[in-house]
Amino acid sequence: MILAVTMNPSVDISYPIHEFKLDAVNRVENVRKTAGGKGLNVARVITQMEEKVLATGVLGGTIGDYIVQELNKSRISNDFLKIEKESRNCIAILHEGMQTEILESGPTLTNEEGTDFLEKFEDLLAKVSLVTISGSLPKGLPVDFYQQMLAVSQKKGIPVILDSSGEPLRKALLHREKPFVIKPNITELSQLLEMEVDGRICSLQQALDNELFKGIEWIVVSMGGEGAFVRHGADDYRVTIPKIDVVNPVGSGDATVAGLAVALERNQPATAVLKTAMTTGMLNTMEAGTGSINMSKFEEYFNLVEVETID
Repeated sequence: MILAVTMNPSVDISYPIHEFKLDAVNRVENVRKTAGGKGLNVARVITQMEEKVLATGVLGGTIGDYIVQELNKSRISNDFLKIEKESRNCIAILHEGMQTEILESGPTLTNEEGTDFLEKFEDLLAKVSLVTISGSLPKGLPVDFYQQMLAVSQKKGIPVILDSSGEPLRKALLHREKPFVIKPNITELSQLLEMEVDGRICSLQQALDNELFKGIEWIVVSMGGEGAFVRHGADDYRVTIPKIDVVNPVGSGDATVAGLAVALERNQPATAVLKTAMTTGMLNTMEAGTGSINMSKFEEYFNLVEVETID
């Protein structure tokens, strides 16, 4: 079973408005509400791939109750740390081909709540063989909190896919306990290294030679519509994907993480791992819903992904 962690989940609310007017009343007929947060997108796609997953994180209030109800409706097993403070809403206003987002920051956790979650996390590791950790940390937790989770996982011998950015990711990479997989994009890679990284193979190889990445089994550098550059152990790969009609790109990175997790959980060979991850990412962009794929199209697009080994 895969454990999908979302430390700062939300209810994602989508308001499609033909013409968004400032300082005026905007009426919405079709509202979409989903249990949101990057890790919950991961859990949804893993479920659609018919692999067992358990969603966890920190939830509170009526919004937290709604998230659990939505997960239960989708038959996604879940076991969250419950707190009294209210979880957050994240609003996306879709207008004139643009997307304006209003994101609540969510609850501020205490040190005691952080400790309580680490204890729950350690208990849940007894039920799983792989962990995904996705997204931002809630306020109040130390910036090295993901590193603390990695230390707990490593003690139990459970590999971790970490999909985060900024200081929480940097702190995780500075310690001895490294994630099994990371999935930065080129911008995040440049921020981590405090240097300009571009899409050329030589630039990417030079970036990944940095000491920061030593000991990480899989580094998947997401390149959007250009596919990915991947380092797996001593091997480098260039993964290319076909041109597709994009309906909604939001959550495609989470779907990629889900594909990685499922393929690794099934002990697939390296090429199949990469093709699966790229396929689930593509399929998400082809659906209106976030963290949603149509598995009937999986084989068709899997066969269109190309993996080239770089000498």
